[in-house]
Amino acid sequence: MSDVGGTSSSASSLRAEGDSWAITELVGATALGVAASRAAETAGRNPLIRDEFARTLVSSAGPAWARLTDPDLAWLDGDAAGQRAHRLGIDYQAVRTHYFDEYFAGAVGDGLRQVVILAAGLDSRSYRLDWPADTAVYEVDQPQVLDYKSKILESHVPTASRRPVAVDLRDDWPAALAAAGFDRAQPTAWLAEGLLPYLPSDAQDRLFEMFTALSAPGSQVAIEMFGLNSRSNTSRWQRMRDRLGLDVNVEALTFHEPDRSDAAEWLGSHGWQVRAVSNRDEMARLGRAVPEDLADDAVRSTLLRARFAGPKH
Repeated sequence: MSDVGGTSSSASSLRAEGDSWAITELVGATALGVAASRAAETAGRNPLIRDEFARTLVSSAGPAWARLTDPDLAWLDGDAAGQRAHRLGIDYQAVRTHYFDEYFAGAVGDGLRQVVILAAGLDSRSYRLDWPADTAVYEVDQPQVLDYKSKILESHVPTASRRPVAVDLRDDWPAALAAAGFDRAQPTAWLAEGLLPYLPSDAQDRLFEMFTALSAPGSQVAIEMFGLNSRSNTSRWQRMRDRLGLDVNVEALTFHEPDRSDAAEWLGSHGWQVRAVSNRDEMARLGRAVPEDLADDAVRSTLLRARFAGPKH
């Protein structure tokens, strides 16, 4: 995940204008944590999703990260409450991954053959989904993050035409996208998964404006939108630091501004037809309901898909 501009209004934020990171640093470390959840889900019983590349991507960052991929959560032995809380985090990641995998299946089923994953991180969909042969998948993220993924998976053949776009989203990423072969005349399937909390509110709106301007009629977008009271489970990340020595500080990397635009409302007023579901409802539908005693700690988000009918005048 990369930022799109702006600086934090919080004095405690670790973010700075123009910051960058390797895969084990700052926002890069959160990408490892998310991929570790996909790896643990894949190796568990009755997985909702299968990401056979996640464990390799995470383990290559070091032995402590490799332990995080254990589906039995042995690194939390002796902490039953911690295991339940961490399992809930894995369930959330599995459900959102399932939701966006289904989104892409529907988009290509509708004939879209151009995909853009914004702040792609360690997303391995270019390798693991069953893409039609003529599909181009553009992965936009910081150079160090894309380089890490490309080197780790260099012996694997993508199932689509994978096109890394190594650019910070604070820079002119539409130009970099065009230079990589993006055709704005073609309908596009966009994805912003795990991205919005890392953006200041003005940068979020600018991102919406940019991909809307690049979208031909018939384009689609899927977005994960967090609620105002939906901060990451701090205790979960604290356990990772205490038990494994992994420095992941989501709270200090994200923005929690009360005046942030509602993504569904913004899109709906700019030519997009929106369908949304709460993560709690989607988790219950897929058999991963949030336990009542953990409800206060669980993520609250909205998962949405939208179709672009054309600009409103």
